Amino acid sequence: MRDLAVLSFVTLDGVMQSPSMPEEDPSGGFNQGGWAATYWDETMPHVASIAMSDPYDILFGRTTYDIFADHWPNAPRSDLGDRLNAAQKYVVTSRNSQLAWENSHTLTGDIPNAIANLKAKEGPLLQVHGSAALIQTLQVHDLIDEFRIWTFPVVVGPGKRLFGDNIIPRHYPLVASETLDNGVTHHILRLAAFLKR
Repeated sequence: MRDLAVLSFVTLDGVMQSPSMPEEDPSGGFNQGGWAATYWDETMPHVASIAMSDPYDILFGRTTYDIFADHWPNAPRSDLGDRLNAAQKYVVTSRNSQLAWENSHTLTGDIPNAIANLKAKEGPLLQVHGSAALIQTLQVHDLIDEFRIWTFPVVVGPGKRLFGDNIIPRHYPLVASETLDNGVTHHILRLAAFLKR
């Protein structure tokens, strides 16, 4: 059995939509895309060292997968890029188009059951990047063991939020926290052991 961790960038008001660039996810008329970009230079090395240096597999929604798959296979070589390219990638999608990025696998049908089966297998940590709609499904079906959240000192108003209206009430005790020099805070929170039964 392995754990599933959600890695997320959020604003002070809880929005996770389109942190890197305006065109990343303008759905719902969101026009504040790129709100985290000015903080990347210090934040991304921290993300790479704290959350992405150990082995992991990745669980994606299709939109986030397409963004990653468009960039990382063709990016200049780096330790992070090598890890992302080598990782097993599981993609929740209803599209029939082929997944071209190496080590990519389609998940369809009963998604909560498929993800529960993935968690039941031996293997490294399952990480979720971006993928707002998928995270809501994971929360509703109680499939998340840990949150790794980077909170940026920005407020953007309406947008897709990390925590939706239909989540199961849960206690996630704080495991670690850190504030970067640029004002971004990082928190690791794990589902309380007595609630994992």
